[in-house]
Parts: sequence; C-alpha cells; structure tokens
Amino acid sequence: MSKFYFIICILFAASVQISAQIKPNIRGKVSSDLDSIVTKANVIVNNEVVAVTNDSGIFQLTLPVGEDITIRITHASFQPRELLVKLKEGEIKTLRVTMSTKQLNEYVVKDDGGRDNFMIIMDPANIAVIATPGDAVMAMIKSAGLGVQSNNELSSGYSVRGGNFDENLIYVNDVEIYRPFLARSGQQEGLSFINPDMVQGIAFSSGGFEARYGDKMSSVLDITYRKPNKFSTTVMGSFLGVSLHIEDAIIKNRIKYSLGGRFKSNNYILSGLDTKGEYQPNFFDFQGVLTYDINEKLELSVLGGYSDNNYEMIPSTRTTIFGHVQEAKQLTVYFDGKESTRFRVGNAAFTFAYKPDYNSSHKIIFSFYNTRETENFDVTGQYYLGDIESDLSNPDFGQVVNTVGVGTFMNHARNRLEASVYNVETKSKIFRAGKKYGGKNNMTFSWGLRYQHEEIADKLDEWNILDSSGYLLPYYGPFDTVPIVFDDVLKSKINLSSNRFMAYYQQGFVWYTKNNHRIAVNGGVRAQYWDLNGEFLVSPRIQFAWKPNWKPDVLFRVAGGVYYQAPFYRELRRLDGTINANVKAQQSIHAIIGFDYNFKIWNRPFKFITEAYFKWINNLNPYEIDNIRIRYYAMNQAHGFSTGVDMKLMGEFIEGLQSWITASVMTSQEDLENDEFTPPGGGPTEYPGYIPRPTDQRFTLGLFFQDHIPKVKSLRVHVNLLFGSMLPFGPPNDNRFADTLRAPFYRRVDIGFSYVILQPNREIKNPKSFFRHFKTLWVSFEVFNLLDINNTISYLWIRDINDRQYAVPNYLTPRLFNLKVQAKF
Repeated sequence: MSKFYFIICILFAASVQISAQIKPNIRGKVSSDLDSIVTKANVIVNNEVVAVTNDSGIFQLTLPVGEDITIRITHASFQPRELLVKLKEGEIKTLRVTMSTKQLNEYVVKDDGGRDNFMIIMDPANIAVIATPGDAVMAMIKSAGLGVQSNNELSSGYSVRGGNFDENLIYVNDVEIYRPFLARSGQQEGLSFINPDMVQGIAFSSGGFEARYGDKMSSVLDITYRKPNKFSTTVMGSFLGVSLHIEDAIIKNRIKYSLGGRFKSNNYILSGLDTKGEYQPNFFDFQGVLTYDINEKLELSVLGGYSDNNYEMIPSTRTTIFGHVQEAKQLTVYFDGKESTRFRVGNAAFTFAYKPDYNSSHKIIFSFYNTRETENFDVTGQYYLGDIESDLSNPDFGQVVNTVGVGTFMNHARNRLEASVYNVETKSKIFRAGKKYGGKNNMTFSWGLRYQHEEIADKLDEWNILDSSGYLLPYYGPFDTVPIVFDDVLKSKINLSSNRFMAYYQQGFVWYTKNNHRIAVNGGVRAQYWDLNGEFLVSPRIQFAWKPNWKPDVLFRVAGGVYYQAPFYRELRRLDGTINANVKAQQSIHAIIGFDYNFKIWNRPFKFITEAYFKWINNLNPYEIDNIRIRYYAMNQAHGFSTGVDMKLMGEFIEGLQSWITASVMTSQEDLENDEFTPPGGGPTEYPGYIPRPTDQRFTLGLFFQDHIPKVKSLRVHVNLLFGSMLPFGPPNDNRFADTLRAPFYRRVDIGFSYVILQPNREIKNPKSFFRHFKTLWVSFEVFNLLDINNTISYLWIRDINDRQYAVPNYLTPRLFNLKVQAKF
C-alpha cells in the first residue's frame, strides 16, 4: 500500500512539472450578483468553448496579441457576458466578471459544455419548483434524463437503459457516493446524499461516458456544490420537513463555506398507504463544504456529511382491493409487532488542488465513507382474502361475500451491516491550444490513479413462516409429520476486506477542417484490479462529435466502449445469504449514435436530442427486485442486451419558462445458462431462452411543463408527469424464467402552484422594511398524485391451503397535498 502512495505522489509531481510550461496571458475570475462563485461557466471565443471556470471560478487562456477579440461567458443559471480585449506584446490581463442571476422565469436552452461528450447539463434552478414527495434532484433526473426509469416516487433510485439502481455512478465534487445496502422500500431509504440547496451544477450521461468516470455499466451523475462569495441563507419549510442552508466567504474570500441541514418526516405521506399504523420516519442530515485558498495556486477543500435515517413502524391493519371488475378481491390483514430500520452514514473528503494556471489542474483526494445499518422486525399478520360482490344490483355490492383464504404469517429479522470505504486518488488535466488561439485546434490530456480499501461486516438473521387455515405450508395431509418449514431462512456472519486499484488516461482533440467543420474526438482507457477475485480489467472508451458548418446548429455524436462493473458487496451475496467471492465483473459494450439540434420557435430557444443505443452485456449476474431491494444470484450465469431510442425536446413552450418532454422506447433481455426445465406434468425439456430483465420497461415518458398566469408572471404552475409501461415480475422463487408476468402501468402526475412574493432583483423602496433582508421569497402549493392512481411497486404473495398463490399489489402513495415556503436572505 505504501508503494502505491509513493507512485501517486511521484506522478502528481510529474504532472505539476509538465503543466508549469504553459503560460497564459488572460486570467479571469467569475462571480455572481448573488454572492457566489460561478463554476463550470463556459468561456467562448469565436463561437467555441475554449475554457471552463474551475472550482474557484477562475479561468485562464492564451490569446493572440494585437487583435480585437470578444470573450463570451455563459452559464445555464446566469445572463451571458461579453468582453472585448486587445492584448499588447508581453501583457498579462486580469479580468473580474460578474454575471447577473436570471429571474426565476428565465432560461436559455443552448449549453455547449456537454454536447461533445454525451453529457446533459441541467439547470439547478428547476430543483426548487419541481413538485415531488421525494428528493427534488432525483425527481429532475427521472424526468429530464435520457433513458431514465423509475416507478417509485419515494426512492432516490433509478435505472437507466435496462440497468438497475446499482449500475449508476454518482459524484459530488469528484467524490463517489454510495446507496444504503439494507433498504427494502422507498419509505425506509430516507434522505439522499445530495442537498439541493448546495447544488451549483448538474451533468448527467446515460451511457458512452468518458474514461475519467468510474466503473459502472449504465450512467453518471456529476454534481458540483456551490462556492460562495458572500453571506447568504436559505430557509425552507413544508408539511414534509424543513431545511436550512448557510454560506459565506470570509478572510478576504480566502475561506469559503457552505453548510446545509435537513430534517424530513414522511409520516404525512405514509399515512395514505394501505397499511395503517403508527409511523415514525425521522430523517436528518448535515453537510458542509469548506474551501481554503492557501495561495493563488493551491487550494484545500473539505467535504463532510452525516445522516441518520431512522424508520419505525407499528402496523395495525391493512386493506387492499385488487383485481378487476369481474373478479375483484380484498385482502384484510391484522398486524402485531414492530419494524425498525436505521441507516447512519458518515462521509469525509479532503481535496488538495494545485492549479499553476488555468490550462492545468492537479488534485489529490482522500475520502472516507462509513455506513452502519440495522434492520429489526418481528411482525405477525393474520390475513383474510375474499371475493368482492361485483353485481351492482346486489345489496352486498362492494362487500366481501366469500372468503377464499385465511392464514397467518410471521416475518423476523435481526440484520446488521457496517461498511467502510477508504480512497486516495489523484487527478490531473492539461489543456493545450494551437499557436493561434481563437477557439480552434486544441488538445486535452487527463489521467488519474485511485486506491480503494473496503471493510465489510455483515450479520444476517432472517426468516419467514406461513400458516394457512391452521396449517403450516407446505401441508402434506392430516398425518403430516414433516418438520416445520421456514421460508427464506437467511443466517450468515461475514467479514470481508479487500483492495482495488484503478487508473485512467484519456486524450481529447478538437480541430477544424478547411470548410470550418468542427470535429472533436475523446479517447481513453481505464484499468482496474481487485485482489478479492484476482481480476484485472481494461476498459477502452471513445467519443466522437462532428459539428458541420451549416446554418442549422446541429451536432452528430458517436460513442462506444467497454464498461466493466466489478462486484461490490451486494453482488457477492447469494439469495441464501452466503458469499461467492469468485463473482467476476459484468461487462457492457456500448454503441451509441446521437443527434443534437439547437433551434428557435416563436423566437424562443429550443433543443432536441435523440440517441439510439445497443448494449451487449456479458457475464451477467442475474437478480430479482422486490420494491427497491435487489437480491443477486451471485453467479456470472447469463448474457443479454439492451437496445432502444431516447428523445428529448426542451425549451420555452411558454415565454421565459423552461419545459421539457422525454420519451424512451427500449427492450432489455437476458439468457440464463442451464435454466432448462421439465414441466410439472412431464413432457420434453423446455428452454426459456431470452427472457425480460427485471427493468425491461418498453416505453417511458416524462413531462415537465411550466406556465404562468397572463399579466401575473409571479404566479406559476409546474406539472411533472411520469409514465412507464409494464415491468416484469414473478412468484417468489429462484426460477428467473418464471418472472414474465407484467405489472400495471406506472402513471403519476404531480402539480405545483407557486407565487414569487419577492423577486431577487427587485427595487427596495423602503430601506427600513423588514423584507429588505430577503433576496427572494416564494410559496408553493403542491398536489401529489393529482389523478389519485394506485401505482403498484411490488407484490405480497399469499397462499391458501391448496398452495394456490395470489399476488396482492403493494400500492404507492395516494393523492396528497403539500404547502412549501422558501426564503433566501
């Protein structure tokens, strides 16, 4: 391990020496009129992005001498700025740029920052207004991301292009974020790590991403937290919880901090579920980012957070009506017992960044992640399953008229898990331009090394038992002497310690043809080694973009590569709770073509994006999903594919307000090895072949639409609509080939009505007014699940004395109302 640290330090020193050779003659710092540093702003010369502001809001570049050159600076959340510069021989110019914050009703579609590399740049301003009972950032990803699927408004998890929740990378300030291990349902999950009040930038890729991103098979979400310039406070309160955010820059702006705390209780939301009882979901977290500018070139940044997501439930009764008009049934359950889960997570990251000039940056990042998770429940339920009278002329219409099943079940668990992940990594980036720099030919070099140590301690103690009509199932008749059979008995105690080594190198080129067509190519390779299974992997990746010199602003993209996903702990655990340490990495080969078109309708900006993809997947580790719980087979025993087309149209359908619509058509299938079987009644052996993967959702639609009242633009409406076609499911057994049933469509509409009481750039007429301290103030009334549709997230399987199974749907949240107030000081 010490040798690896030594290698990292040597390469870091070499990187600094190489980058010191580049001498820019323009240096600028970009800040906003709302007292914050503007990161990831595009610096444009001759209609090309030649620089992007770094984490300190600084950019540097080299321009030719003696020429009048216009520098344009753009950002999705701010009004663009233009500056005219003319340099003398040997002159080094310093620019200080202040960008004006857009009004809440302003939006500019065009953002060239992510067009070349299959990244979609999203505007964080929409986080505050999107109506959702769950996490606002994730709600926007589910609606605005290409190929994103989610059938659970209470969970922060999502799947992308046929993958599952575990196949998505999430970064905050270059630090990888992890999800809870033991969560079974969205109501247990609690707060996601991302604090919406602290977000500055959001970039998302649905596939074909660069080599600098990690080793997952589906997507990347790259979050950047804001760096402030002056004091600011945000306070939010609603029926679901409260949040407080404070930021400031002190000691001549050398120390900047951003602190956020949140408290959320889902008691109001969960009271509408079919299962009634005493809910006590209390979720709390605290996060902070502190940046210290040691000097102009050296910076220390600290990111830390702690969350305590505590969920307790004492169920009393459950009544669920399901089926159809001709065959409606009702399940009634009387409970005894208690369920308790608790997830305590701590994160810390220390980043040393050395930036000798804008054209180069070098980072060393030390990070630590620890989660302590407990799951305890002893729940007994006595159930009655009956037929409902469907004849309108019968006086018993709508009542249970025939009992078809009576029984009792018991669920027990005492599960404990603690995981710690330690990381040290280095990242370097160098930018080089042609001799005459006007946004023309240039190259970018990026590389990095990472060492990761993992400690897992897992104790599993779980079982279920089912008694139907006084008989324990399975029942073998009146002379049954077979011992009692417990279902899903999981007992294990596991301790794992392992090390991972990762590295990447990528190089990007941008050049112009004689006809001024722009061509961008980015090629790279990742390598990784895990000492637990002894597997060494190499992952080449490439992205190609062509922007023809046509009057329409169009861009064509192609990407491909090999994406490995080495197993983490969850993928190693079999269905019986034991560990298979020999599981190998899953492999996904991506092939993507894309089209990006910026245009105007009604003299307003619009963007259309479409991507067609094919992913061939080898060494698949099959799994089953129950609500949000993923259980792996822990064997590389399948291969499969995902293919489809994603489309997105966004722009100002209503003047000054951003809206979008996304649509996806896809299929995802897999073929398990050695899954042939003989039918129960005998006959020839059957070979299932390709079957739908658990995330095979053939069609999805997302819509976010904003409007305002004519002549009262401060009064607005925000509609968030999600539709998903039927997902596959099957009975609770180990036969994946039986999971070919289909759940109902997912249909959900959330709507919010907001009124902006105080605009950020208003004129303060009374200097003594109490409201002079407010930058913005707005109130929102939200209706969740406007159409009051019963969406199914999973199934409870009930059996009668004849061992016949009934799939009883577990419904998500009904129609609910929320009032939210937010103020910024």
